Amino acid sequence: MDLVEKNKEYIVNITDINHDGQGVGRIGEFAVFVDGALSGETVKVKIIKVLKNYAIGKLLEISKLSPSRIEPFCQIYKRCGGCSLQHMDYKTQLDFKTKMVRESLQRIGKIDIAKMVVHETIGMGYPFEYRNKSQYPVGMAGGKPVIGFYAKRSHDIVEVENCGIHRHSDNIIRKVFKEYIEKNKISVYDEKKHSGLVRHLVIRTGFKTGEIMVIVVINGAVLPDKELLINDLSTQIPEIRSIVLNINTNQTNIIMGEENKVIYGPGTIKDYIGNLKFQISPFSFFQVNPIQAEVLYNKAVEFAMLSGEETVFDLYSGTGTIALFMAAGAKRVYGIEAVKEAVADADINKNINGISNAEFIAGEVEKTIGNLSCRGVKADVVVVDPPRKGCEATALDSIASMKPTRIVYVSCNPATLARDLAHLSEHGYEPCEVQPVDMFPWTTHVECVTLMSKVEK
Repeated sequence: MDLVEKNKEYIVNITDINHDGQGVGRIGEFAVFVDGALSGETVKVKIIKVLKNYAIGKLLEISKLSPSRIEPFCQIYKRCGGCSLQHMDYKTQLDFKTKMVRESLQRIGKIDIAKMVVHETIGMGYPFEYRNKSQYPVGMAGGKPVIGFYAKRSHDIVEVENCGIHRHSDNIIRKVFKEYIEKNKISVYDEKKHSGLVRHLVIRTGFKTGEIMVIVVINGAVLPDKELLINDLSTQIPEIRSIVLNINTNQTNIIMGEENKVIYGPGTIKDYIGNLKFQISPFSFFQVNPIQAEVLYNKAVEFAMLSGEETVFDLYSGTGTIALFMAAGAKRVYGIEAVKEAVADADINKNINGISNAEFIAGEVEKTIGNLSCRGVKADVVVVDPPRKGCEATALDSIASMKPTRIVYVSCNPATLARDLAHLSEHGYEPCEVQPVDMFPWTTHVECVTLMSKVEK
C-alpha cells in the first residue's frame, strides 16, 4: 500500500461517487474521497486528513472534466452546507440516487435485486423552489446581524440573498426581518454564550393556497416592538396568514422549543396534496416538497393495491397524510403515531376532508398493534413510514406477526430501508418493487417506496 501523506498534493483519477456525494479515487491502493469531484474526472487534491483505510482530499484543480459537470446556480454553494450536488447535472443526480438505492439493497440488505424491480428515480420537471419550509439561523458577523444557512461542518452562518430551492417570498421576508432587527436593535442569539434573543426565522408556505406562516424562534418570552414587525411583514407580504413566536430558552441545537405564542392570524396555514386539504401548525410534520410528496403518496397507494375491502395500518403516521390518501381505497385505515400533537393534527385533517373511515391512535407501534389485535383488528396491508433511523426490530416483528398480505415501506434512508427489508425477509416477506423519488434535488437524499409481499408456502 502506498504511503499517503497529509498536506501533500496528488493527481487522482475519480472512478466513482460515494453515498455522501464525494468523488472516489485511489492513490495506489489507498482510497481517497474528494468533495466536489465527479466520476471520470482527473483532479489535483491536497490531502487534509489521513485515516486507517482512507484519506480526505481537498479539490485544487480539475485537469479532465466530467461531461456531467455544470456550473452551480448558487453564489454561496462552496460555503453553504446545503445542496452538495450543484456541480452535477440533474440527470446524473437521478442516476446516482438510483445506484445508491441498488447498492444499499445489495450491500446492506443482502437482497438479490435481480429478483425484484428497482425503478429509475422519479425526478422533478423543475427542480427549483421546491421547499415549503425554510429554517434560517440568525447570528452576528462583522458586527452586523446575518440570516442564512450554516456553513459546511460548522455553525458559522453564511448570509443568503437568493436560495434556488426556497420560495422567492422567503427572500422578501428575510430582508424585512433583518431590517426590523437592525432598526430596533434587537439582540440575536450567540449559541456559545447562550445569550441574545432571536435564534431562528422559520417560514412555512402553502404551495397551492399561497398562505405563509412566519415563526420567530426566541431565547426569551417577549419580542420587543413586535407590532412593528407584524405591520412590516403583513403590509409587504400580504400572503402572510400567521405569525408565531416560538419560545426556546434551552441550550440546545434543536431549533424549536415546546411553546408557541400566536401574535398574528390563526397560527396555522392550509395547503393541499392532491385533492386533500391539510392544516399546518408550527409543529406539524408536512413533506417539505409537496410536489414530489404527491408522487410518493400516489405510488404508495398503487403498491397497496386496495380493492375497498382492506384494513390498512399506517405506522408512524405523523399528521395523517399517507393514511388519508389510503382511505379512499380502503375499508378502514388506522394511523398509529407516538407524537400526540401529530395525532391531533391528523384528526383535524381527517375532519377537514370529511373522511370517516380513518382512525388515528397515539401510542407506540408495538403496543398499539397488540391492543388492536386484542380488539380483533388486524391489517391486510401495512404502510410504514419511519424516521431516518428506520424501525425497531420489535416493531418489524409486530408487523410480521399480523401476517398482512402486503407491506408498503416508505423510507428516507436507503441504508435503514435495506436493513429493515432484510429483517422482514426473515419473516417470509419478499421485496417486489422499489420506486425511488427525488424529494430533495441537488442533495444526496432520496426517498423510496417499497412493496413487499407475503411469500406463499
